[in-house]
Amino acid sequence: MGRMHSFGKGISASALPYRRTPPSWLKITSGEVSEHVCKLAKKGFTPSQIGVILRDSHGIAQVKSVTGSKILRILKGNGLAPDLPEDLYHLIKKAVAVRKHLEKNRKDKDSKFRLILIESRIHRLARYYKKTKQVAPNWKYESSTASALVS
Repeated sequence: MGRMHSFGKGISASALPYRRTPPSWLKITSGEVSEHVCKLAKKGFTPSQIGVILRDSHGIAQVKSVTGSKILRILKGNGLAPDLPEDLYHLIKKAVAVRKHLEKNRKDKDSKFRLILIESRIHRLARYYKKTKQVAPNWKYESSTASALVS
């Protein structure tokens, strides 16, 4: 499977361990992990940042193997899930940054082209999230209001 807006065909990725049980040396309980996740979410961390913090600071490689549910599901259960999905949020943030760059550098044709590609990815992702009911059916990306979404 190739990349959407480039020529790459790489399939390199990290692989999950075959065993789905938590390691025997991990002495933290499911409830403690859920508390950590909620505490970090209240501080304003995204689900992927929470996963990195738990992996690096607490030695929890996979939250799902310890708790039985993923980080985002834990957050949804406690009403702490972000209103926009994380990947869509970061694409909008990138589009806002490129648009800001283009205001200062009007002649940058390559950035203008890249902005078109970023926004087409946003529209494609938004269409998927509307279909799976993760964003409101009347939600629409507009470049004029995008900076308010990510600030």
